[in-house]
Amino acid sequence: MGESNIEREIGTDQETRGEVRMWQAVVLKTIQEWVSGPLRQHRQAEQYLFQDKKDFPRVCRSAGLDPDDLRARLTKIRSRQSHLSEAIAA
Repeated sequence: MGESNIEREIGTDQETRGEVRMWQAVVLKTIQEWVSGPLRQHRQAEQYLFQDKKDFPRVCRSAGLDPDDLRARLTKIRSRQSHLSEAIAA
């Protein structure tokens, strides 16, 4: 027996939610590497999060996130980290 329209919509909705969660996991993993990863991964993550103009926005949108808003929030975190590092070094 064939799938009904409702069954197809439910399947498509579940697939879409799964894809969104997958892309959210990609963004989260990148942020984790930026915050506490080894130096090489930290630098790669930082470049991606703050300078990438092609893939980062696409991945954010796929994750259901606003790339400009996320980047602005991450910039604030980076600024706070920088100030904290300077205070510790002083």
